[in-house]
Amino acid sequence: MTLSSNLFANAIDQAFLGNIKWTTDTIKMALLTSSASPNLGTWVHYSDLTNDVASGSGYSTGGATLATCAATVTVANSWTVTWATGTGYTVGQIVRPATGNGYVYRCVVAGTSGSSVSWPTVVGAVVTDSGVTWQCAGQSVTVYTSAAASWPGSTSSAAFGVIYDAQSGTGSTEPLICLVTFGTTVADVVSVAPDANVGFFATTPA
Repeated sequence: MTLSSNLFANAIDQAFLGNIKWTTDTIKMALLTSSASPNLGTWVHYSDLTNDVASGSGYSTGGATLATCAATVTVANSWTVTWATGTGYTVGQIVRPATGNGYVYRCVVAGTSGSSVSWPTVVGAVVTDSGVTWQCAGQSVTVYTSAAASWPGSTSSAAFGVIYDAQSGTGSTEPLICLVTFGTTVADVVSVAPDANVGFFATTPA
């Protein structure tokens, strides 16, 4: 399963309003079928979701609670993933130059890296690296991670996971946080684990 993650447009606003507390609220992941057409711009709350996987086959509608939610801030020069030559990168991966320059870079066009890069130091600036395009993302990375979402014995199929804050217990006031796309319909989804480096999602403030 190759995951890609994107924040919902309203997630940051919801966090500033105090409606999302990653490390203390009840955070869940719900599964959606391949019939869903997620909209990162207009979906705000759990009640906006369509095609949530039905209860049964080891899955309960509304999803599973994510345990051990944590947010870790790492300054750019301490980021452990360093750029390498001749390496395939996918959209969303974050690297720092082999010799740290105080910035991290997010892959915005997937491909294979070349032999050298002239890294920009203006946040938002992009640079072409053979088949890869990097964007200067900031001077630190905040990784939001948790234990894997788990449905032991599930025989349900899904194409997406949606992470949301379920603290209120009312769908119309449960804010959506992140859409996790599986890349294909996956049969028998028993767990969805965060990426080892960027968790379920990562932010890169300047």
